[in-house]
Amino acid sequence: MGLEEVELTMAPVWDREGQSTRLLKASEAIARILALAIAVDRRETVPLNLAAGRVLAEAVRSRLDFPHWDNSAMDGYGIRAADVAAARPEQPVALEVIEEIPAGRAPMRSLGPGQAVRIYTGAMLPEGADAIAIQEEVMVLPDGRVAIPTAIAPDTFVRKKGAFGRSGDEILAAGTRLGPAEVALLAAAQCAQVTVFRKPRVAILSTGDELVSVDEPALKPGQIVDSNRYALEAFIQQMGGEAIALGIIPDDREVLKQAMERAIATADLVLSTGGVSVGTYDYVETLLGDLGAAIAIRSVAVKPGKPLTVATVPKAADQDNAQNPGNPCLYFGLPGNPASALVGCWRFVAPALRQMAGETVNPEAGRLRCIAAAMLPGAGQREAYLWGRVELRDGQYHFIPAPGGHNSGNLVNLVGTTALAIVPVGAGAIAAGDPVEVMVLGAGLAGLSA
Repeated sequence: MGLEEVELTMAPVWDREGQSTRLLKASEAIARILALAIAVDRRETVPLNLAAGRVLAEAVRSRLDFPHWDNSAMDGYGIRAADVAAARPEQPVALEVIEEIPAGRAPMRSLGPGQAVRIYTGAMLPEGADAIAIQEEVMVLPDGRVAIPTAIAPDTFVRKKGAFGRSGDEILAAGTRLGPAEVALLAAAQCAQVTVFRKPRVAILSTGDELVSVDEPALKPGQIVDSNRYALEAFIQQMGGEAIALGIIPDDREVLKQAMERAIATADLVLSTGGVSVGTYDYVETLLGDLGAAIAIRSVAVKPGKPLTVATVPKAADQDNAQNPGNPCLYFGLPGNPASALVGCWRFVAPALRQMAGETVNPEAGRLRCIAAAMLPGAGQREAYLWGRVELRDGQYHFIPAPGGHNSGNLVNLVGTTALAIVPVGAGAIAAGDPVEVMVLGAGLAGLSA
């Protein structure tokens, strides 16, 4: 049976009105989510030292050439290539050294025929010089001249003015998230401040009578510490959002409704955990309907995290929405199990949050073809996500699954996760040694080296 046939026979789920609802494929769910994730249309100017992790709201054009002038790529001697065209080891060409030019000092003299300058990496070439003889390959004569034993082509070890970028060129496009390299480039271009999108505000609701705060002195039978709040706060901060934790909400319909109204009024995006299944105390979807939400997703054919509610909720215009009045709030109802909630964030919330921050999003970015280091079980008619890490061994990437199984309630073996292996729909399992597609999370590739 082919994958398309598997999808067509995918088991339905039932909504609260008893209507059959086909489980969405993950790719279809992400497409729907990105269609709803509207970029925060408010800009602010920040100093460059506070710009890391922010998303450019306007393209940046350089006021300078890169390099700013012709300069040396090596320590050595600036020469005229024509002077040494006939140089041979048995008949080197001797040149008069007329000046020493360290980095940061402008040349005082132009270079004439038969002359050279002592020069250092990054230093500006004098007028007339068009090549560098590196210091390891020349001989300094007793009279102070320098002997060049071989011909050197023009532009050898010369970084030409404007070779990397010209004044007026666009050096960073709008929608670029600023990392260390981008911030360095802006600094080199003398951009002391930049215009970025406001950080998306993300409200967090933890629902359930069983939840208690992290500082609860002694857990009673049946109680669980609200770890999801801290996991989601860390995730939001890592994604460049502003987290607004609204606390633990009991399984009380009216209390939850008020909390949801507060979250929607406060935030651009809401993340709630728990209350999205079809149990007696699972109120989230019903309350979203009461609040006028348009529900786009009820469940997705994935494991873990099948119960996933995604909706847009009307939001009155306010001061932050002056440029786009009525911009709806995007609501994600995530499962309460810790691994399910985080996997849902990594797979579905991350692209939405990045797009709302103004970033240009490719949902397929960060994928690697790896070798499975152990057997990876599938989930039948659902796409399975197995957490672990990626290592580079003998020139190939290998996916190392977390030890101890992949239980959606197991926070212990979720620690250290930098990647998710994706076992496709209909695959019974991926055998050890077989290829597997892997989604790398955040800076998961940072530790990989050739």
